Amino acid sequence: MVVEGRAPDPREARSAAEFIALLQVLKDASGLTFRELTLRADAVGDVLPRSTIANMLGRTSVPREELLAAFVRACGCGPTEIEDWLGVRKELAVHGQRAATAQAAEDEGGTEEEAEEVPGASAEESPEPPAGPPPARRRPRTFLVAAVSLVVLAAAAVTAALLVRDEQPGPTPVAGPVAGRTVQIRSVHSGLCLSEKRGTDSGRIHQVPCDEETIPAFSLKPLGDDVWRIVTDHPDFGPGCTGIWDGMREAGALMQDQECGKRGDAEAFWIEPQGHPVKGYRIRPAHTHLCVGAKAGSSKPDAEMVQMGCDGVDRGSLFSFDPVASDAAGG
Repeated sequence: MVVEGRAPDPREARSAAEFIALLQVLKDASGLTFRELTLRADAVGDVLPRSTIANMLGRTSVPREELLAAFVRACGCGPTEIEDWLGVRKELAVHGQRAATAQAAEDEGGTEEEAEEVPGASAEESPEPPAGPPPARRRPRTFLVAAVSLVVLAAAAVTAALLVRDEQPGPTPVAGPVAGRTVQIRSVHSGLCLSEKRGTDSGRIHQVPCDEETIPAFSLKPLGDDVWRIVTDHPDFGPGCTGIWDGMREAGALMQDQECGKRGDAEAFWIEPQGHPVKGYRIRPAHTHLCVGAKAGSSKPDAEMVQMGCDGVDRGSLFSFDPVASDAAGG
């Protein structure tokens, strides 16, 4: 059960928007911050990054089953409550909406006894409704449904607007490089994370949604003042290093994961903070002094990472080194 407040009943939700609004109510009732939810999930073996929680509560569709289970469990729900949340989620995922509960039906349309009280008819007479327009008493249901819809839409808008006020105002904070810690390398511009495409052996680095599985695992090894090696651990190909393709010096050369030691200084990077306060970190290949960024400054998933000029407005070339949940709890 939720400690700080009464847990909402997911069975009250009749649409995905109402379901998401109830998840926000559940979080508020738990009294826990995003960071605390992440740590509670990690303690029981769940993976629940703070950015994923924020994305889930800002969506208009139901979350994935494993994400939902991890979230409500972290909020303090027991096995029975978790099953209720998962059951409602399944209904909404399959049908898009749920039928009103008995209480909701009574509130909106009146009781069965009231519905039968049509002038000029009795229980023994035909159950068919009289000809002509519907009774005037049924009109308020339309107004009530419209009012409920407006309230739900307003609540969803307020939820999205207030998400960033949970722990800190403004954009998601950036994190700098820390030796040895497993990180997701996130583009500040797009909000996407660096990853290879599973099932390929090219080693090309793309940007993908951070709540997807990102491969390989990235960590940082210091080589000197502000100079780092981006070490990788690929589930299929094992340990390696990220560098610039074949040590190429031209702008537009691709970023690539490969065995360590084959590209010299093209496997070393200056990682430099930008702005006061810091708004992100440049990743600069040591052999060219260029900057790593999304090709053509793209903010779209699957855009390839390349080395490019560092002039201009840093569009697509500032990054954050976000610790993964398991390392954050241990660190």
